[in-house]
Amino acid sequence: VEFREACYEVDGQRLVGPVVLEVRRGETLVCLGRSGSGKTTTLRLVNRLLDPSRGTVLVDGKPTTDWDPTTLRRNIGYVIQEVGLFPHFTVARNVSVVPRLLGWSEERVSTRVRELLALVGLEPEDFAGRYPHQLSGGQRQRVGVARALAADPPILLCDEPFGAVDPITRADLQQEFRGLATRLAKTVVFVTHDVREALALAARVALFDGGVVTFLGSVDEFRATDDQRVLAFRRSL
Repeated sequence: VEFREACYEVDGQRLVGPVVLEVRRGETLVCLGRSGSGKTTTLRLVNRLLDPSRGTVLVDGKPTTDWDPTTLRRNIGYVIQEVGLFPHFTVARNVSVVPRLLGWSEERVSTRVRELLALVGLEPEDFAGRYPHQLSGGQRQRVGVARALAADPPILLCDEPFGAVDPITRADLQQEFRGLATRLAKTVVFVTHDVREALALAARVALFDGGVVTFLGSVDEFRATDDQRVLAFRRSL
């Protein structure tokens, strides 16, 4: 994923940009910033929920505006805070939405659902037939991650996915997510306002302020820099 002087404007007001940023294949890049800093808007430029007003965003070397939106989104997993599970679908049906749209056979869909539920720590025999209202908040988030991974997309976008769960569950989910991202070698763009979460998950951290990236570097570089904007976040540790 690459941002080349990408900007997003509404009614002439620039909300994001220019952003110059490359997300390396297989890395987890965490976009860190306060509310309103532009990190979520930047994330939405990747899967064409928004199109850049200026500049270019590229996925696999191709501008997002040249992709068919449906094709692009089916190749990008998307996990959000509220999960967005279909309440009238079982867990298995929720996880299998994209594979079914892609025309997978029932046998392949069933096998994939079982694999993914086990991968995110939900025993298939216990959880496949449940409905979202029968799950805890942490369990719903796990289903959301499984659904995002269902068609094995190379890119995963995560917008504050663990922000609505309790601190203990959140720590557990972070640990499991870090292991998943490493094992599956996904390219992950993860949005958070929580500096602890950023440092726990990131290969690199992009700090957003006023719609632009004010710092980009490894976790060690984030911890070591004397940049005042970074120091303000580090004081919250």
